[in-house]
Amino acid sequence: KNKGSTMVNALDFIDECIADMEAKLGLQPGKSLAGSPKKQPPQNQQKKKQNKQQQKPAKAAAKNETQPDICKLEFKVGVITKVWVHPKADKLYCEEIDVGEETGPRQIASGLRPHFTEEQMLGQRLLCVSNLKAKNLVGFKSHGMVLCAAQGEGDNETVQFVEPPPDAPIGEVVTFDGLPIPEPWSGAQVEKKKVFAACMPGMATTDDFKATWNGHVFTTSAGPCTTQSIGAGGVLR
Repeated sequence: KNKGSTMVNALDFIDECIADMEAKLGLQPGKSLAGSPKKQPPQNQQKKKQNKQQQKPAKAAAKNETQPDICKLEFKVGVITKVWVHPKADKLYCEEIDVGEETGPRQIASGLRPHFTEEQMLGQRLLCVSNLKAKNLVGFKSHGMVLCAAQGEGDNETVQFVEPPPDAPIGEVVTFDGLPIPEPWSGAQVEKKKVFAACMPGMATTDDFKATWNGHVFTTSAGPCTTQSIGAGGVLR
């Protein structure tokens, strides 16, 4: 009996100490310290995790692998706004080409000095391959490529620009007659898969001077893209 009384008295004493401590800290009986993080029930934690997963942005769609190779490239209507000779390369021009981008004209190097004067280059409307990986050409970083047609070899070679119609807007992306709307790949993907090289055997001109890939005409909203006089047998490069 004495032992039981002693245990009851000890428990009462502990309860009194706890109550006294809560009073000093300004806590309501049975409450945790103010500002202490409360442990989330497992169910709430699961809901929170689900909400976070739902808020994550969706992953970008994979590039279209099944489209024709030519549709993996991006050809834009452009115009040369500035041109100068490359100081260290005999065959290269350096150009600024407006392709309708907010960042301004692209700087591109082209091996066209044997074929055109600076006066002929300046103001020329053309097609620019705009999703190639940038490359350093004799110390000049080139952000794309000018598309031309060529016929013949050596001293007898003729080179001409592939020209969009006069009314085609600067920056328009070329489509191909009879093919789906292009979904251009990134420059890194184009280089890795050697897409441009894969397209070259099919890129040619027709009897009526149109630029084609496997018979599909390079087309803008204003009509087909053509050369001045290079017909059947010409190649695009």
